[in-house]
Amino acid sequence: MADDRDTELLTDLISAARKAGADGADAVYARGQSQSVSQRLGTPEAIERSEENDIGLRVFIGRQQACVSSSDVSPAALTGLAERAVAMAKVAPEDPYARLATAAEVTGAPPELEMYDPTEPHADDLRDRASAAEDAARAVDGVTNSEGAEAGWGLTDVTIAASNGFLGRYRRSSHYVSASVLAGSGQAMERDYDYDAKVFLSDLGDAASIGRNAGQRAVRRLGAKSPKTGSLPVVFDKRASASLLRHFASAVNGAAVARGTSFLKDALGTQVFAQGIDVVDDPHRARGFKSRPFDAEGVATNHSAIVTNGTLQSWFLDLATATQLATTTTGHASRGVGGPPSPSPSNLYIAAGAQSLAAMIADIKEGILVNELMGMSISIVTGDYSRGAAGFWIENGQITHPISEATIAGNLKEMFANLTAADDLEFKYGVDAPSLRVDGMTVAGSN
Repeated sequence: MADDRDTELLTDLISAARKAGADGADAVYARGQSQSVSQRLGTPEAIERSEENDIGLRVFIGRQQACVSSSDVSPAALTGLAERAVAMAKVAPEDPYARLATAAEVTGAPPELEMYDPTEPHADDLRDRASAAEDAARAVDGVTNSEGAEAGWGLTDVTIAASNGFLGRYRRSSHYVSASVLAGSGQAMERDYDYDAKVFLSDLGDAASIGRNAGQRAVRRLGAKSPKTGSLPVVFDKRASASLLRHFASAVNGAAVARGTSFLKDALGTQVFAQGIDVVDDPHRARGFKSRPFDAEGVATNHSAIVTNGTLQSWFLDLATATQLATTTTGHASRGVGGPPSPSPSNLYIAAGAQSLAAMIADIKEGILVNELMGMSISIVTGDYSRGAAGFWIENGQITHPISEATIAGNLKEMFANLTAADDLEFKYGVDAPSLRVDGMTVAGSN
């Protein structure tokens, strides 16, 4: 856990804010360490290490609030930070919804979560991992060039304190390896990648296997054609499917709902996905990328059924958005050091379905399998959706040839209502989904 000095810094900062005239205050202190090694074409390119210390303060004078941040944590700097924050709050407009948690809302004893791996790899270990990934990728027949490979490690300590008596600390680690290569030559070159990231090093995928996957994916894309235009089934493989869940998360974010700028603002309690679709937010998942024992306002976090059997059950809410919507917070406040809290999911996922990816595409006469999305024209206000896409053509239930230069379009409201989930869910990104099929999308080629 973070050492006692972190607690003392925040306690002193809040005391300084109260002494300067604040009615209340909260503060966050984030300490980070990271190291990475990258190489390209068998030659080391960079070895980087960084250490960061950032502190953020939010103060209240009545319903007026202000936020300030600094990387200087000396006593004189903290005193000046508190005084500046109070001076800013005095001239800030009133916010009728901003507030600290009450004693009843603050979490009691937060759970102990499996979020921290004490293993700190040596630079030589990271170099060997990056080398293994790139060497395996370049060894794939058809790979002609490399954008490089990288391996790294990171650690973040977070301490949050508030004048309402809350004090909480947690530590999170991460380990990753990636490779990106090109296949083919001239105007017919194609690029692809693979990577893995885990909280615990022991869970990290084999570097050589990751590199080999990157090479094989690049080669599979050679000879890509533009697809025909029409209304077709689109299958998002699990590399691309999480993007749909991110759009959904934006649409049920309490800030968008409270502003009335979401196409799902009136959808609570209604059917928004096809029957059988469940969306879950689990902040307590062991070794989860976004696990957290409490939220950024000191409120308890809980396993949440956001969508059950297609029906929307909950928004993502913090104290301010919950107050504005005349309900209670869901414990989804998140914040950096430079601003106030805002709602954000933790480990969000669409539950796995019952059929395999092969079974999902078996009855498709003509359609596409998307594994890469480019560009973005998404309106959370209307749900209108349009993105560039690449992947593979599906014909008579079989994957036939690679495609590129495609555009897929629809409306998220209709897409969610016509969505089917495969059984290949993998927890990899923090926001995760299995392969997803959406019927009736507009697909346009470049020809």
